[in-house]
Amino acid sequence: MATFTELHHTGAPLLLPNAWDVGSALAFAAAGFAVIGTTSFGIAASAGQPDGGRSSKTATEALVAQLVRLPVHISADIEDGYSDDPDEVADFVAELADLGVAGINIEDSKAGRLVEPAVLASKVDAIKHRTPDVFINARVDNFWLAEQATVDAVLLRAHVYTDAGADGIFVPGLTVPEDIRRVAARIGLPVNLLAHPALNVAELGDLGIRRVSSGSLPYRAAVDAAVNVATVLRDGGQVPSATSYMEMQARLEAFNERHRPDGSE
Repeated sequence: MATFTELHHTGAPLLLPNAWDVGSALAFAAAGFAVIGTTSFGIAASAGQPDGGRSSKTATEALVAQLVRLPVHISADIEDGYSDDPDEVADFVAELADLGVAGINIEDSKAGRLVEPAVLASKVDAIKHRTPDVFINARVDNFWLAEQATVDAVLLRAHVYTDAGADGIFVPGLTVPEDIRRVAARIGLPVNLLAHPALNVAELGDLGIRRVSSGSLPYRAAVDAAVNVATVLRDGGQVPSATSYMEMQARLEAFNERHRPDGSE
């Protein structure tokens, strides 16, 4: 299998679906995806918590410990690293690396506000020195938070994180094609976007994007689908089709059989 880094430099953008539990990750793996990320929103929401506020740390680490058993690369969304201390962040990423994670997303905002670029840069630097093989996807939240939402401001932060050792730059909320093209051309690292509302993955690739993440979209779509099923049943409509219970059960049984709690295969 190509390395996680190599997958950012193929002919087409790397499409990375984001899982919120083992079942969703097994489904993505069965569909043939070579990389699976986690979604902090999906993980937090599944536990009854809002996204952010460092609420997803324990659940994310527990989920990663399971997902690394799959024959795919795993990238973990770790919010802002769950600490203000760069060494504590580096320690946490080292724990994930010991489990087998290939990459992480780490963002430059806290409590819904941008932090100074030096804050994330110090965390990126600490992570890279501690675990140089982990792919650091530094998230620039200007457009996501509608704060200093200009291409120039994004580029300024991206260059600071690049100098600190980031391996990729993630710009959620960037949607204008000309802005996308400019950002991708001016950053010397693979640029990651969320799935675009009007441009498909190939079109984003033509604009210079090397990675496209689903983010929490699959989780939110799954919730919508669940409500739709219940509504159809209530209103006397035709029961929709779905992957069978037997097939999903078989995936889980195979997963647990291959990876027993005692560590044996």
